[in-house]
Amino acid sequence: MKIVTAEAVREKLTIPKCMAIMRDALCQLETGEAQQPLRTVEILPNGEAFGFMPAYLGNTDYFGAKILTAFHANMGTNYPSHMGYVMLFESVHGAFVGMADATVITEVRTGAVSGVATDLLARKDANTLALIGAGAQARSHLRAVCEVRSIKTVYVYDLSEARSKTFIDEMTSEYPQLEFHVAKTAKEAVADADIICTLTPSQAPFLESQWVKPGTHINAVGTFSPTTREVTSELVARSKFYADQVEAMKRECGEYLIPKAEGLIDETHIRGSIGALLLGRIEGRTSDEEVTLFDALGLAVEDVACARYLCVE
Repeated sequence: MKIVTAEAVREKLTIPKCMAIMRDALCQLETGEAQQPLRTVEILPNGEAFGFMPAYLGNTDYFGAKILTAFHANMGTNYPSHMGYVMLFESVHGAFVGMADATVITEVRTGAVSGVATDLLARKDANTLALIGAGAQARSHLRAVCEVRSIKTVYVYDLSEARSKTFIDEMTSEYPQLEFHVAKTAKEAVADADIICTLTPSQAPFLESQWVKPGTHINAVGTFSPTTREVTSELVARSKFYADQVEAMKRECGEYLIPKAEGLIDETHIRGSIGALLLGRIEGRTSDEEVTLFDALGLAVEDVACARYLCVE
């Protein structure tokens, strides 16, 4: 049995390696080689969440589950908002192989998946990035987006201006070539952005359609329930809309379910999954004027694929 600590995960699971793992995992999920049921999320009396996310990576391969707490009240404290472990088993005998820290896996693979989506959907000349939220996901998303586009300028907005400044201080040493700006509002952050990443636990939508210029790509990452969202219905309706998994989007995604209930969109508004886009089964961006939107709920196959790499390879 192998236990992979947070420090070991961060050292081994680099953004470039994780993006390659995510491309494979999303394709395997799309073809049916990998499988996952819908996750189970228990909302605790204090409003925080406890989740169980199982997945099976294929015949004679591995299966496992991420067991995780999501305590958004931890933001701004010494505790991360997401904590837990990904447990891994082999498929021949069902033997336990090991487990890896889920906090860092979640941080890295979420940014990596958005990086894959950005590579597929953002304009090739996109060079200005807006990060809404200045926590751990801002770090992974900056690194992932910089892997696939030649970013020059980064706008950062967080409810805590001090957190935005701390983020910029840290990341300037890693990316001295970038021009960073602290934005006073979300509207200011996205005004000139070619790529927008929303990375917040917002209960209500805040990203307005009129703020977003034509040709922008959006990664909506922060929320993962049927009643929460970061993007307004009007902006969803305006966008070409992509999922990490279509089935999960139809059941769990507030960005989809709320505008659908309002009559602004229907099921045909979902263009398909990133896996289908990787396999060439669906169409991506077709003009420099389209607004594309990738909504990430987070998938168990992503976590278990990372655990396989960390515990076995």
